Amino acid sequence: MPALHASIERWPIAGSFTISRGSRTEAVVVVVEVSDGTHRGRGECVPYPRYGETPESVVAEIESLDPTDLDRESLRTRLHPGAARNAVDCALWDLEAKRSGISVARSLGLSDLRPLETAYTLSLGDPTSMQAAAARAAERPLLKVKLGGDGDVERILAVRAGAPRSRLIVDANEGWSEANFGANSLACREAGVVLIEQPLPAGADDFLRGVDRPVPICADESLHVAADLEALAGKYDAVNIKLDKTGGLTEALDLFREARRRDFSIMVGCMVGTSLAMAPAVLLAQGADIVDLDGPLLLARDRDPGLLYEGAMVSPPGTSLWG
Repeated sequence: MPALHASIERWPIAGSFTISRGSRTEAVVVVVEVSDGTHRGRGECVPYPRYGETPESVVAEIESLDPTDLDRESLRTRLHPGAARNAVDCALWDLEAKRSGISVARSLGLSDLRPLETAYTLSLGDPTSMQAAAARAAERPLLKVKLGGDGDVERILAVRAGAPRSRLIVDANEGWSEANFGANSLACREAGVVLIEQPLPAGADDFLRGVDRPVPICADESLHVAADLEALAGKYDAVNIKLDKTGGLTEALDLFREARRRDFSIMVGCMVGTSLAMAPAVLLAQGADIVDLDGPLLLARDRDPGLLYEGAMVSPPGTSLWG
């Protein structure tokens, strides 16, 4: 008898995680299990208040589905893009792999999986604390710096001082304005930043179309699915693909292909979750320009078994975890 089950889990963050919209000390995730009576597939999502999601609302969406008539294509019409659809979609991929004995990687034609260099995120703070955090992570080749408030010029220069050799990405999480975009982006160029994520609010980013961009700009909150790409042309140079925004690996693969066709650079990113949430994204990221899948590194503990992180490298998932 087919069965579908969703549960809420709480995973403590190591310290706290702070962005322009607030701070938290735990990652609240929803785990889905789909069973055909013999085999079981799992998926994980991270409900995000920015998109009107709560753990309870996501569980309710999932429990509204009929497990006796469920597949990845019909799922795309039954649930909107977002966390709930992501968890179910990834669980269905996992179930298909367990049932057939053919890994997801093989199904996707990925015969030569490799470890990937991932960014490591520094939370938003005052310049002094961010410089100290950068110094502690200075051996990492790629750092992602959370910005989004007054004093960002001082913050990014402090991070550069703390980690003089690391490549830097900054993520403003919609926290800049038209008034401070110029000064902030010039400071980023001075600090050698290679990419700026979502400086302006989604829906209020037309300013980017006609402005000088001294550092390439990446869409995050402005991008969810492949159909969004048309409106991004001329405003963004890159896109950040996250499974919790696309509503799963199925849509993310379509988005990846269309973004490539339109000549966007591609980052594959994540919310703060466990290795179960990262596993399908590691497969998607095999062809990405930038990888930001450090969610488990920000937790006090991870799932067992989890992904193998060695320094800045994350290895593809074992089938005991997912896929």
